[in-house]
Amino acid sequence: MSLTEISLNVLRAFDASARHLNFTSASKELFVTQAAVAHQVKALEDYLEKPLFNRLARGLALTDAGANLAPIIAKSLEDIGNALEMIKGDARKEVLHIGVVGTFAIGFLMPRLEDFHTKYPDIKIRLHVNNNVPDLLNEHLDFAIRFGEGAWHSLRAHFLMKAPMTPLCSPQIAAKIRKPEDLANFELLRSYRKLEWTKWFGECGIRNIQAQGPIFDNSRSIGDAAAIGIGIGLLPYKLFQSEIEAGKLIRPFDQCVDAGSYYLTHLVQNPMSDAMNVFADWIMKECAHF
Repeated sequence: MSLTEISLNVLRAFDASARHLNFTSASKELFVTQAAVAHQVKALEDYLEKPLFNRLARGLALTDAGANLAPIIAKSLEDIGNALEMIKGDARKEVLHIGVVGTFAIGFLMPRLEDFHTKYPDIKIRLHVNNNVPDLLNEHLDFAIRFGEGAWHSLRAHFLMKAPMTPLCSPQIAAKIRKPEDLANFELLRSYRKLEWTKWFGECGIRNIQAQGPIFDNSRSIGDAAAIGIGIGLLPYKLFQSEIEAGKLIRPFDQCVDAGSYYLTHLVQNPMSDAMNVFADWIMKECAHF
C-alpha cells in the first residue's frame, strides 16, 4: 500500500479501534466485520512499517506510535467531515457532541439515532464513544451519558434509565447451571466496581462466594468474553437484548441487582441550547419506553 492508496476506511478503522481498543467493538460502530477492521489496521501498519497496537488476549493496547497517531487521525477525520458538510450545505445544522460509554452506545443509542435524525434533520449528532469517563470540559462535549448514582461535581444529571444487572453466559455454560451456587464453578468476570457480584449473591441469600475472575474496563467487553465462554458476566441485560434474542447470551436466573443508572449529564455553567433541549427530551422519552 502506498500513501495515495490509504483510504478513509483505513483511517476510520484505526480511529475506531483506537477509541474502543477492541476490533469487535470497532466493527460494530462501523457496521463491518471484525476481520475487515483488523485487515484495514494491518494494512496501515504495513505501510508505516511498525505496529500501532499490541494485540492482547482480551483487547488491544496502543503502542507509542499508535498513541501519537490516534489524536491526529481523530481530528483530521472531524475536520474532513466538517468541511464536507459545509460544502454540501449542512453548515446550518447544529452539531451536538455527545460522549457515551460503549455499552450504552451499542446496546441502546446507536440503533435509535436514525429515528432522531428523521425527526430532527437540522441537528447532527457526533458520538464520542470510549470506555473511559467522558470529560465534558476538555473534550468539548455538550452531553455525556454516564453510569452511576447521578451526583457529580459541576454536572447537572438527567435520569435516563435503571440498569439492573444479572448473570449472562454462553449457552454451553448455561447448560451446566442449575442454581446460583453453581456459578462458583466458573470464572466470574468483573468490572472495576468490585462489589457488584457480592451484591448479586446477596440478593440470592449467598454470602460465601467471592468473585475472582478477570477485571474488564467496560460491560461490552465482559459481554463479548461471556459469549465465547470465557466466564459469566454480571451485566445490564436490557442493553444486551440483541445478543440474548440471538441466543449468544443466556440469562439463567431472574435475580437482578441495581448497581447504578444511566444519566444524561452536562456542565452546570453551560446553558442548554435549543438543540440540547430537543435531544434531552427525545432521549428521555426513548428511555422511558425501553
